Parts: sequence; structure tokens; C-alpha cells
Amino acid sequence: MKIFPKLKKFSRAVHEEQAHDVEEKAYPRTEGTPSTSLTVWRKSLVINCEGFTVIDSDGNLVYRVDNYIERPEELILMEASGKSVLTMRRRRKLALGDSWYMYEGEVGNCCMRSDSSESESPIFCVKKHVNILHGNNHNVQANVYRGASDKRFAFRIEGCYSQRTCKVLDESSKVVAEIKRKEAVSKDVSFGIEIFQLIVQPGFDAGFAMALVLLLDQMFS
Repeated sequence: MKIFPKLKKFSRAVHEEQAHDVEEKAYPRTEGTPSTSLTVWRKSLVINCEGFTVIDSDGNLVYRVDNYIERPEELILMEASGKSVLTMRRRRKLALGDSWYMYEGEVGNCCMRSDSSESESPIFCVKKHVNILHGNNHNVQANVYRGASDKRFAFRIEGCYSQRTCKVLDESSKVVAEIKRKEAVSKDVSFGIEIFQLIVQPGFDAGFAMALVLLLDQMFS
């Protein structure tokens, strides 16, 4: 799905340093297979809506989030066509730190019982790192667990989301995705923190990576 010409031009400007990024050694790679570079814009294309717009290096709309509000109970990541990719629900149980359940597709209200238990099993649980429980590792932002009851994390997010410098690492500490600030070639242009890059390594799902961005934004913005 092509988006507005002005935004497409902007997308190319954001990606013009991509060749230089490839030379960096920060990302594990599969030989001959490039990583995916997406531009994340903390803005909705829908008038009078807050949200996120995610575009690829060709200016194509890939993902979007509309009606984004501060501390909602539910977030839905959509494809360009409006099809729901992942639904994220804030946990209602009392807990230290922010915690979310993640479901495939769009999940109706029927999945939440009155006792706040789940009638449909989540595929992941994302928990904000709480230092008083996990020592002094201030570099960890959040931990991602498979399902609702797994005690061992599947992915760990390190860095500082407020500065748009985060890495998603798997259980073997391999970087599978990264959030990066984007610096323009021209010194007269600054993208700030509202526009940044999401680098996704081969084999890691880009939609899942973007869903993690949404939850980090809830936890640290």
C-alpha cells in the first residue's frame, strides 16, 4: 500500500544512510540475507487521531496504530489494510511494574472474564523490569515471556527507550531487533525522538518487534 508522496519522500530521506548502517557490526546476520529496516513515526495518518505509522524504505505503509491514548487497557497493531496483527491487553492483576498480555489477531472483550483471568491464552507476556526485584541491572527495560505462566524469559530488552536506543535479545543474548535514533545527513535536519528506526534481523517477526515498541512506549513515555 503506497502512502502520500510527501511521506514517501520523507521515508527515503530517513533511509538514505542505510548503506552505512550495514557496515556496523552490532547486528548478528545471516550471510546474504539483509535485515529489515522500518521507519517508525509516532504519529497517525488519520486526522484527529494519535498513533503510530510504520513505513518501509520504499515508502510503503506496513503497520499502523490509530486512536493511541495514554495508558490504555488495550492496544491493537494493524497492517496497512487495517487487519489486526496483534492485540495487547494490560494485565488487571495487581503487580509491580507495567505488564501486558499479547494475543494473535484481534481479541474480543469476551476473552476477559470478570475475575480478570484469561479465557484465551496469550502468546506472550511482557513485563517492565523492576530493579528492586532484579538487582541493579538498570540497562534492562523489559522481559518477554512465552504465555502467561512461563518463568524464564524468551527475550530481554536492554537500553533506553526514552532515548530510542534499545536492543531486543533472545535467550542466547543474540540481538534480534534494535531501536535506533536516526540522524539525518544534513545538519539542518533533525528527526528527534518521534521518528526512529526499527531494525529487524532475519527470522524475527517484524510485527512482533513493532508490538514491543508499542509496549515500551507505554512503559517509558
